[in-house]
Amino acid sequence: MPLLHWLNKDSATKAAAKSAYRLLEEVPELSYGDKDSENLLIQGDNLEALKALLPFYAGKVKCIYIDPPYNTKSAFEHYDDNLEHSNWLSLMYPRLELLRELLSEDGSIWVSIDDNESHYLKVILDEIFGRTNFICNVVWQKKYAPANDAIWFSDNHDHILVYAKAKDAWRPNKLPRSEKSNSAYKNPDDDPRGAWKAGDYTCAKSSNERPNLYYPIIHPLTQNEVWPKKSRVWAYGQEAHVRHVEAELLWWGKEKKNKVPSFKRHLSSVADDGVVSQSIWLWQDVGHTQDGRKEQLKLVEDDPFATPKARNVNGEYSQNCDYRG
Repeated sequence: MPLLHWLNKDSATKAAAKSAYRLLEEVPELSYGDKDSENLLIQGDNLEALKALLPFYAGKVKCIYIDPPYNTKSAFEHYDDNLEHSNWLSLMYPRLELLRELLSEDGSIWVSIDDNESHYLKVILDEIFGRTNFICNVVWQKKYAPANDAIWFSDNHDHILVYAKAKDAWRPNKLPRSEKSNSAYKNPDDDPRGAWKAGDYTCAKSSNERPNLYYPIIHPLTQNEVWPKKSRVWAYGQEAHVRHVEAELLWWGKEKKNKVPSFKRHLSSVADDGVVSQSIWLWQDVGHTQDGRKEQLKLVEDDPFATPKARNVNGEYSQNCDYRG
């Protein structure tokens, strides 16, 4: 696997091991809520904070989300986002190592970033978490309108790089079904089982690749044999096809004139399954930075953070990140 090398990488790869274990000290006057809830707000160097958490939480954390400095070459009011590139890599590497130690075997980590460092971050995440444990690059549309003062392109998206501790042990939760997703199900043939949606009955494999899925089926109107195109095969084996015919799950069009059937997938059969999250998160679905700013101003009117994440973005990954048993 290709590795990324930079100035002082050797010291960066040893920084996590060299970092001292420190005790977390409670500050009663800043504490709030139930002391037994295990919720913690830690102030201090995050490398030392992560090291302090290891004795208590190593291998136990199911979901981690981090929003590190993007290294945009800007100087924000609350922090300097203008690190030299190799320094930024050296900052990220040991912290990601410790975060991996905190993850449970069925855990996942979600890292927000933009185009300034996303490609380099992907390479060091591959090195630390293993390339085979990469799940997805989620693209979040963070702005709803173009920036017309942009010199080159209007930067309207961020990335969220998703990795599992062990990909085979992790599965995302599905999102609740919405009225919009349910509205795609209709009932044009008055099926007593209720609304349904037509799905493909073929898939893009050649007959040479999957000869067991290349066979004739009988058209119910003409009684002629119907074959898939040479570049495709049926999506189901012959035994499954017989069951579909018996259950009246094939749709040949209102007058049965379609050349190939579709598969009738009833809403009642998927209503409890939820919806698989997509890799593109549009602002209409999960919000944008202006939403995040408005929410933040309700809490911190005088000194808001410049680039907050929208609450719905956080809700999207939190609903997906846990293992679904």
